Amino acid sequence: MAQEGGMTAKLEIRKSDKAYYGGKPGVWQRLTLPPIPYLAITGKGAPEGPAYAEAMSALYPLAYAMKFAAKAEGRDFTIPPLSTQWWAADPTAFVQGRRDEWEWQAMIRMPDFIDATFLDAARKSAKPGPRRNEVRLEIIDEGDCFQMLHIGPYADEAPKLAELHDELMPEAGVTFAGPHHEVYLSNPGRTAPEKLKTILRQPVKPA
Repeated sequence: MAQEGGMTAKLEIRKSDKAYYGGKPGVWQRLTLPPIPYLAITGKGAPEGPAYAEAMSALYPLAYAMKFAAKAEGRDFTIPPLSTQWWAADPTAFVQGRRDEWEWQAMIRMPDFIDATFLDAARKSAKPGPRRNEVRLEIIDEGDCFQMLHIGPYADEAPKLAELHDELMPEAGVTFAGPHHEVYLSNPGRTAPEKLKTILRQPVKPA
């Protein structure tokens, strides 16, 4: 971690890994990601539903407890944006809006130096809350991916995803290698829908 004036600089993952959090709006790009550690918790149901909200109340206190523990060791970092993997047993659940069938894994990226000892300590230091014991530290290896910066409402993602699934992936000779992954760069409670920034990511493998 860089030194500034004799003090350790705070790690800004979103800035240090710009390629993973940006791109030309509306344009699919291909990139290869290394294995990345995340705090993760799984669930089922619509993103505005109680299960997803409960997952947030489990994830964030632990993430901040780990941040403060790292800061005490001189390795402070900024909490990266929330991201979520989405899938369904029947993929038409997304097209037809059957949101109660959506399955997900909500995640917050962690620095590479974070390990299970940080999570164990965070469980003990954070205030008790529902589902805290279900949060785990998981290495996500997405590898070869298509990625796009989407600007606008979440509901407007469908045409771009259709372009990826029906045109770009077949042309590239690849198929799905993991769940659809979204990284939420904007706070929907503070940002107008037309200005929301979301990274859309799809891991792929040879068809």
